[in-house]
Amino acid sequence: MSGEYILKTSGEKFMFNLRAGNHQVILTSQRYVSKAAALGGIESVRKNAASDARFARLTAKDGSHYFHLSATNGETIGSSEMYTTAAARDKGIASVQANGPTGVVRDDT
Repeated sequence: MSGEYILKTSGEKFMFNLRAGNHQVILTSQRYVSKAAALGGIESVRKNAASDARFARLTAKDGSHYFHLSATNGETIGSSEMYTTAAARDKGIASVQANGPTGVVRDDT
């Protein structure tokens, strides 16, 4: 099973999660003011996920590992969950790279 974007509302805003084929959330978007902007965010993930340079590999103060995916303009498109190891974070990035470009959109708005 391939990846899937779940488009949904959050309050009066829109956001999406990218899920891997195993249904685990691998990327959560920012909040958008319109559905069209959220769909644009999905397209941005599709375009930028293949570029390793777009992923910022980060470590939180508590030692947890996570990443951000950024667009060409430097804006963060989405962020990961917290991982216990850098290797697990890097597997999350690989999953976004594999599922992001081809994931289908499920509209739950």
